[in-house]
Amino acid sequence: MRSRTPDRLCAEAVELARTAAEEAALPGMVGDHVEVVADGDRVVTHYFACEDPGYRGWRWAVTVARASRAKAVTLDETVLLPGPDALLAPEWVPWSERLRPGDMGPGDLLPTEADDLRLEPGWTGEDTPPPNSALAEEMDRLAEAEDADVTVGSPAVQAVPPARGSIAAVAEELGMRRARVLSRYGLYSAADRWDESHGAKTPMAQAAPASCVSCGFLVRLGGSLGQAFGICANEFGPADGHVVSLAYGCGGHSEAAVMPKAPRPSLPVIDETLVDPLQLHPVRQGSVEPDGPDEELGHS
Repeated sequence: MRSRTPDRLCAEAVELARTAAEEAALPGMVGDHVEVVADGDRVVTHYFACEDPGYRGWRWAVTVARASRAKAVTLDETVLLPGPDALLAPEWVPWSERLRPGDMGPGDLLPTEADDLRLEPGWTGEDTPPPNSALAEEMDRLAEAEDADVTVGSPAVQAVPPARGSIAAVAEELGMRRARVLSRYGLYSAADRWDESHGAKTPMAQAAPASCVSCGFLVRLGGSLGQAFGICANEFGPADGHVVSLAYGCGGHSEAAVMPKAPRPSLPVIDETLVDPLQLHPVRQGSVEPDGPDEELGHS
């Protein structure tokens, strides 16, 4: 059990502890004696301030001890330890928890665990009918008719497309040539993430004139996700190329502001399609007004 009172001889061995700390540290990096702590019977630790700028708040800890009934104090160990106000590195976080969207770059590989909750087994080939079943015989007959062999195993591990007339071919046609597919948990997790970034509660959607469900730039999704999400195809919109909730919206809605038609030009002031007769000379009093332009041109 740790003694509350440090051993007197060990507590007085300050110079012995300082010498040991100076040998372990760089020159001039051992500061004042801070405290002495009893670690046990005739075992104490002397703490010295660390003057290294890179270890602000750390302390040199030198442990000394003496044997029972002995007066000579010996050195146990010297180590640099953080103090109460030490600058410490952040707590280690595993890469799976440290990874954030957008961290991956070209050439990076992101492995997924075998028991990832976001995924579940896809078509594995385990539902292949037994060799002696009627379905197996029918498949063999179709395969022979097409000069194709029945492929065995999961479509994901096949190097070439599966032959027609096999279960693998049906899986290929239905888009199931994947070893694992999204689980219900993975589907809900993705939906929550997309709704949080481009959903009805975002400031952009709150200020939008209408929602995406009525926008002409919305590309609908297939499957169950299409009931709540689509893809924005407005190159000037803030969510172009992103999955957006049908309740999302922005100022780039296709029907938010219809461009006005070009104004109709006004009628010309001078109508060049009509001829206005003009007199070349003013009419004098007592003179006879010419009957036409020819007579007027001949008047001198």
